[in-house]
Amino acid sequence: MGVFVFLPLVLPLTAWPVARLAEQHLHPRTATRLLTGVAAVMALCSTVCLALAMVVGTAQLPGNPLPDGWSDPEVRAAVPYDEVAGKAAIPALCAVVTACARELWRHGRVRRRAHRALAGLPGTSVAVLPDAVPYAYALPGGRRDRVVVTTALLACLEPAERRALFAHERAHLAARHHRFLLTVRLAALANPFLRPLRTAVSYTAERWADEAAAGAVGSRRTVATAIGKAALVSRGTPAATLAGLTAPGPVPRRVAALLGPAPAVRRRPPVFTSVGLAAWGAAVGTAVSVMSSANSAVTMFLILKAATPL
Repeated sequence: MGVFVFLPLVLPLTAWPVARLAEQHLHPRTATRLLTGVAAVMALCSTVCLALAMVVGTAQLPGNPLPDGWSDPEVRAAVPYDEVAGKAAIPALCAVVTACARELWRHGRVRRRAHRALAGLPGTSVAVLPDAVPYAYALPGGRRDRVVVTTALLACLEPAERRALFAHERAHLAARHHRFLLTVRLAALANPFLRPLRTAVSYTAERWADEAAAGAVGSRRTVATAIGKAALVSRGTPAATLAGLTAPGPVPRRVAALLGPAPAVRRRPPVFTSVGLAAWGAAVGTAVSVMSSANSAVTMFLILKAATPL
């Protein structure tokens, strides 16, 4: 395997340029899907390589439950600096698994609490809460997807802006944006080098919903006004994986984008542009990460099979 076993741990750096450029030059729908896919694949590859290094590290520990043959010198030789890297991979992988499990548990807990809070209300697609705190968010799951909004926020908006609010939240639900947001958050926990992609997807998912709302109400300025007003008074969403009109992010950039022309819809960016070259760089980095982790996994399997007595 050699140093190739460590490549997936650092190859997410190749996606940093496209994370920034995709926000500016790609349609938000394309950018969200592209960045989420890259983040998910790279996070999986880096986790696989951590697991392979952990096998070597665990086999070196006294009293380990693994077969004795797995601690043979030829097995350890498959990982460079096996004594340090193998043992360091044990707490690293445990930290990744713990952080991802905690994020999934927290995401599920927030959704369950939100659904329980709405249990006594009519089962309509919009739940209006008589709350003095202004907020709104899209709540997926349960018996049906719902838009949750408080009377305090509705009181701050004009009728046309309320329609923009509901169109925005329905766009989040229709496109299942919570899945994209949860995926990139888990990816960033698996590999900290993927945090720029998490930030970018949080922005592009909101921009995707902004554009969908602008198309639904027929006025980009109305949506921009609704976002600006809501951002001044709203406290945001209960969790970063639940999308909302005023989710954390660069609201001024969203408003400026809505006051400009609608973004062009392209399936892929032109190759000989900054975003095109960045996208190809991320694609190459992702492909190399997949090949490195697959090659390391197969090689380790063959070595361990040969080292295990029949």
